[in-house]
Amino acid sequence: VFQLLDVDPNDQEEDGANIDLDSQRKGKCAVIKTSTRQTYFLPVIGLVDAEKLKPGDLVGVNKDSYLILETLPTEYDSRVKAMEVDERPTEQYSDIGGLDKQIQELVEAIVLPMNHKEKFENLGIQPPKGVLMYGPPGTGKTLLARACAAQTKATFLKLAGPQLVQMFIGDGAKLVRDAFALAKEKAPSIIFIDELDAIGTKRFDSEKAGDREVQRTMLELLNQLDGFQPNTQVKVIAATNRVDILDPALLRSGRLDRKIEFPMPNEEARARIMQIHSRKMNVSPDVNYEELARCTDDFNGAQCKAVCVEAGMIALRRGATELTHEDYMEGILEVQAKKKANLQYYA
Repeated sequence: VFQLLDVDPNDQEEDGANIDLDSQRKGKCAVIKTSTRQTYFLPVIGLVDAEKLKPGDLVGVNKDSYLILETLPTEYDSRVKAMEVDERPTEQYSDIGGLDKQIQELVEAIVLPMNHKEKFENLGIQPPKGVLMYGPPGTGKTLLARACAAQTKATFLKLAGPQLVQMFIGDGAKLVRDAFALAKEKAPSIIFIDELDAIGTKRFDSEKAGDREVQRTMLELLNQLDGFQPNTQVKVIAATNRVDILDPALLRSGRLDRKIEFPMPNEEARARIMQIHSRKMNVSPDVNYEELARCTDDFNGAQCKAVCVEAGMIALRRGATELTHEDYMEGILEVQAKKKANLQYYA
């Protein structure tokens, strides 16, 4: 339904004009827009009570006369529906090593307002609307977001920044709008936007249509962040590797209030990460995780996990039944070699 119009029965027809009986009916008439973007004026609405209709409603019509037969439920973009994670993430906070401070900050900003809303109401404080997680790649940002979703009963919507960059004008903004509408309908819910820098870069003058479309998508995101109250059961978690190129409007208080930094893991954190990823492996008692951590000075969390995987493959290759300290040392050398090797691309 595009528009509803009132019919005035007192309007007089011009002398000599043909009398349209339908237009003389008392009540309302409607203007509808079809899926093919054609607009039709309906002097007679159809089988649905005009008082129950409002602009923007989705309706089913007769294919020939276009009379309204029924109202339809709200429709969301199928791509947004696909972003809803049906299977609950299985990650736990115990699966994350060396991020105790970051876990505490995320719990205070996201989990507590959703599970214990009354505590904030008793103190008279407003919880943060959203959280921005930033840091180098492989430091556990996405992993912590999944663990946070696992600790709540909220609907989890995962949006990737590159998915919101669309070809047609207004398409990316519509995805953002539909995602927030779906989150509000299914509240409590968490919207996780990964790779925020794909749509949240600083604004600049550009003649390219693609750059302007990205900026339109970001403006819609800013509008949606301003459009719901902090005490609602919809929370936003965003993650990026490049916080330095984000638009200042995204970073101001009132939108993504809590900023959480994810640094490279220290020696203690690296030892803990390798212990976590070796829990289900048959590991020899002589494995010294502290020594392994000292040998992985510039490794991130993902590379520490890769060391455990490589060590397992090395032990499997030699037909062993358990992983030894030497297997881990060889795994470190393998990951280090792949890290520093120059990749060659062939056309």
